[in-house]
Amino acid sequence: MSLPSRCAERPASALGIGGALRPEVLRNPFQLVDLQSRRVEYLRLSVTDRCNYRCSYCMPAEGVDVVPRADLLDFAEMVALTRVFVQLGVRRVRLTGGEPLVRRGIVELVQALAAIPGVDDLAMTTNGHLLADLAEPLKRAGLQRLNVSIDTLDPQKFALVSRGGALQPVLDGIAAAKRAGFASIKLNAVTLKGLNDDALVPLCDFAAQEDLVLRLIEYMPIGVDAYWGPETWLPVAEARARVAEAYALEPDESGEIPGGGPARYWRGRHGVTGKTLRVGFISAVSEKFCTACNRVRLSPTGVLRECLSARGSLSLRDLLRSGASEEDLTAAIRDAMAGKVDGHQYDAAVATVESMSAIGG
Repeated sequence: MSLPSRCAERPASALGIGGALRPEVLRNPFQLVDLQSRRVEYLRLSVTDRCNYRCSYCMPAEGVDVVPRADLLDFAEMVALTRVFVQLGVRRVRLTGGEPLVRRGIVELVQALAAIPGVDDLAMTTNGHLLADLAEPLKRAGLQRLNVSIDTLDPQKFALVSRGGALQPVLDGIAAAKRAGFASIKLNAVTLKGLNDDALVPLCDFAAQEDLVLRLIEYMPIGVDAYWGPETWLPVAEARARVAEAYALEPDESGEIPGGGPARYWRGRHGVTGKTLRVGFISAVSEKFCTACNRVRLSPTGVLRECLSARGSLSLRDLLRSGASEEDLTAAIRDAMAGKVDGHQYDAAVATVESMSAIGG
């Protein structure tokens, strides 16, 4: 496999983006399996470590050091590595960051990834700040689903949680995404004791009103500033109990919500208005879901992370830039999966001392 070392500034046609029809893909059995016999079908691809927010659960107020741009994967490298993962059975790709929408040329990257035969589901997680102008271009480029982070509907608390972010651009971005017609739009909120735990029911009301799925995410002990602790951590059971004060909840086992991620979904009906809600709870700490893990992460510098809680050691970027073939990359990825841990140790409060923006959320 021959690739130019840097081609982020090349025109879209040079990345294999064009009007040609995608060829039919022969569906092979999943080939990427870890030692616990968990099939890996989901790649979270971090496109940048930069972000325009400084969210309290992600990084310190002063921000974090970012890597030199030359050390980031370029678009051709991302496309090439995604092709290798697809050959290994990956069918779902999610773009993360940092904030993916601050990466210049993100629409062209989406178009290139969407054109890869075998990528059946292409999604993105974003803070939504730049989404209003980009929702329609992203949809046209082939992005299918969106997760938008919104931790509270109170503008002042939103600015506090995000350390300077603005709520209205995010709301405008959600509205633009709805107009663009994405197959699925989900709202993500990290639950923080004493900061936004009083925002959970209003977020549920907003999701019910807008006919969107809300996911409430238990704060994980990841970061470089010791912000995670008993003062900030809200167990998912408490979050569910707060929602249940306003909504009658019952487990949703319909399987109708796309994504297949770690959330456990519930249906809710408001006790007064009768509005219906679908809400997912993601609990990596108190109700961990490691036995069903089906994903790997690729950091913005091309390091493969077999588990969110463990630093990766395999640099696929370095292999690529040293001229590795697809066969070499395939073998390296398979070998790395042998080192995937059975599960994280967050229940023992063992923190990962890295910024989530550097890992790839």
